[in-house]
Amino acid sequence: MHVKQRKAVPSEMCHHSALLFILHPSPSCALHIHEHSPGKMSVCLLWIGLLHISLSALWQAANIQAAVTIDEVKLTVLPADNVKSGTKVTLRCEASVSQSHRQPLTHSFSLTQDDQVIYSKNTSDSWMERSFSNARVSNSGGYQCSVHINDKHKKSNTLPLNVTGLQIPMLKVKSDIVFEGGDVIATCSAPEEMGSLVFFFYENDREVRKASSTINSVTTTLTMQKLKDIYLHCDYMVLMQPTEGHSNKSNMVNVTVQDLDVITPQISISPNVNVVEGDRVQITCNVQLYSDLRLYLTRDKTILRVSHTNFTHSLVVRSEDSRDYVCKAEKGSVQKKTSYQLNVTELFSKPIMRMIPDQVFEGERFTLTCSSDVISPAKIRKADIKYVLLKDGQSIAEIATYDDTASLATNGNYCCMAMAKEVNKTSLPFILKAKVPVSVPVLRVVDKVIVGKPFRVSCEAENGTFPITYTLLKTSVPVDQKVVEAADRAIFNITSISFPKDIDNFRCQASNNVRLLRKTSKPLRATVIVPVSRPELKPEEVTVTEGTDLILICSVHQGSDPITFTWYYNTVKLPSSTQEVRSLEGRYVVKAIERGQRGDYYCEASNNANETKKSFPARIGVSLALWKKVLIGVFCILLLVASVIVLTVFSKKLSNPHKKEQATELSVKPPRPKSGDPMRISLTLDIEDNTALNGTPCVMGRNVWSENVSASDSEDHTDENSELLHPQEVDPSGDVPVKITTEPEYSVQDTDVQVSTPGVSEQAEGQVTLEYAQLNNSEQEPRKSFDTSHITYSASPPPEADFQS
Repeated sequence: MHVKQRKAVPSEMCHHSALLFILHPSPSCALHIHEHSPGKMSVCLLWIGLLHISLSALWQAANIQAAVTIDEVKLTVLPADNVKSGTKVTLRCEASVSQSHRQPLTHSFSLTQDDQVIYSKNTSDSWMERSFSNARVSNSGGYQCSVHINDKHKKSNTLPLNVTGLQIPMLKVKSDIVFEGGDVIATCSAPEEMGSLVFFFYENDREVRKASSTINSVTTTLTMQKLKDIYLHCDYMVLMQPTEGHSNKSNMVNVTVQDLDVITPQISISPNVNVVEGDRVQITCNVQLYSDLRLYLTRDKTILRVSHTNFTHSLVVRSEDSRDYVCKAEKGSVQKKTSYQLNVTELFSKPIMRMIPDQVFEGERFTLTCSSDVISPAKIRKADIKYVLLKDGQSIAEIATYDDTASLATNGNYCCMAMAKEVNKTSLPFILKAKVPVSVPVLRVVDKVIVGKPFRVSCEAENGTFPITYTLLKTSVPVDQKVVEAADRAIFNITSISFPKDIDNFRCQASNNVRLLRKTSKPLRATVIVPVSRPELKPEEVTVTEGTDLILICSVHQGSDPITFTWYYNTVKLPSSTQEVRSLEGRYVVKAIERGQRGDYYCEASNNANETKKSFPARIGVSLALWKKVLIGVFCILLLVASVIVLTVFSKKLSNPHKKEQATELSVKPPRPKSGDPMRISLTLDIEDNTALNGTPCVMGRNVWSENVSASDSEDHTDENSELLHPQEVDPSGDVPVKITTEPEYSVQDTDVQVSTPGVSEQAEGQVTLEYAQLNNSEQEPRKSFDTSHITYSASPPPEADFQS
């Protein structure tokens, strides 16, 4: 025992050391092994090596297992995809798989038919087969195979399988001999077929039943109604393959149907002749074979008696019992019947109720009578008939005549009952409803009453039985009449009225009883609407000042209030201009009118007559505001003053031209001209257009001293090439202006200046000539300026200007 324990210790220690070495591969682990078992070191090292190799192999296998892929899944049908029924068909599914390490794999195959799983299998093989030993039409369809390996999945292509040919069915019946109306239990089967089937049963080639079954057979019950030999057969079709159609016919079964005359009943009535109301009659029904059947006694589809055996029915007959009585035997679905006609003579006639008078009003007396005639005097007398008066099903008197006063309490359903020899007959019901006299009618208007337009009125009485005759009166003269059968009131059309007070002329009468006086209503009372007249627009002022308020007054001469006024400006409605007033006049204010608001204004007026009338337009003028007038006046005055100033300045420029802007050519005649005319000085101003220089028309004068004077005594002329006297030629050192003088010195007292425009005088154009006496030593003496400040202009220039000394 001790030896075994010592041998076991090194082994346990070695396993333990090997595990420590694997988990902790360090020098300390080897030292641990050496300390515990120095003599067994080689054995421990061997164990450690083996464990290391095993664990490495497991680790590699685990890494290689995931490397799997399905290359292809192939489905084949053997021997072919089109076969006849009963052929063995095999479906083979193969999977082609690639893997990184050859190891067994689990293939999960699944086979579907028309997307329905019909077979599945888990196998290590790469193929799977499904066989049909006897393929049937129900096996036809589209097949597909799929494979699952680990997390991989792949499907094959879909292959069709077509199985043709149906099995011939077999028909069996429980009994081929039945009675008329009996049932035949038939079974149709196709043992070799599979799937859901629909079976059809035929009687002499006529379909009589259709039944479905999930198995290959079906049993049904057929009822035989006709009395002859019947030939039965059946066929079927596969529900999932309707295109295959019906199978061939089954075998034919002959069923014989026997007659059930033995259950035909017999009927008898006693007594069968001279039957009178009140007589008791016995009716008997019997049959020869009454096992498993029922007997019925009927009259006008009403069952009087029912029994499983023969029976006799007793009853006291009346005239209404004269009918056909039928005795009927029923066995299964077969019925046999026999009928008998019973004639019953009346004992007395059906009572009749009458009322005198035929119509009665509340408060009037009426009489109810009940009478019946004797039909069989041999049986009874007239005095044997008793009468009972009934009201609403309750007896009120046992007499044939009843008197009372019509009122609400006497209204109801009346009838009378005649009795004799246990025979009771009731009259037809009579409804008594006393008529209500018509009450005083009320005349009302239906529509608006507008002067000059048609309207409708209604005449209605609160109480009164129909029919009611209504009559419309105008000034007590009937103008229209209506008979009301069921309506509540009568409607009358009135053409029109001319004045509001004409509404009081209408009344109406009502009557529903010729024996009573007509009831007359009160005069018609209603609000009469007077349409508005043409409105008139009256502005307070035809012309208003800009910025002030324009007040527009619109008024009508007549019209029922309220009246609605609306104002317009040039066909455009003024803002917030619609006003509803209770007077004949309306006002509208145009606040702070502007110049752009002048023009035509008009107004419209309307009231409940729904007729709008428009006024004539009024033209409104708008003058300028006062400040604008003042401003315009000031502007005109300023413009006038400016014009005067401009004219004044312009005139001054014409009368005293500037030396730098114009030059005047002066010519002084000799004191004693050759022609003998008096001495004169002629000044001609030539007006030239200088707009090209300063943009404004101006007068340019030129002063020319004639330097080339002819030595002859002939008439002076103007030299076109004469030299102009420029301002710089004046002596600049002269502070005091020097007057132009001649020898002897002349004093100019009155000078007329003639202004000539271009084209007036060709001789004076462009120059001013001043005649003067020849100056001695003119080149040495400075030229003196000519003072023209004292020259005045006359309205009509004289022929010439003379200088006096």
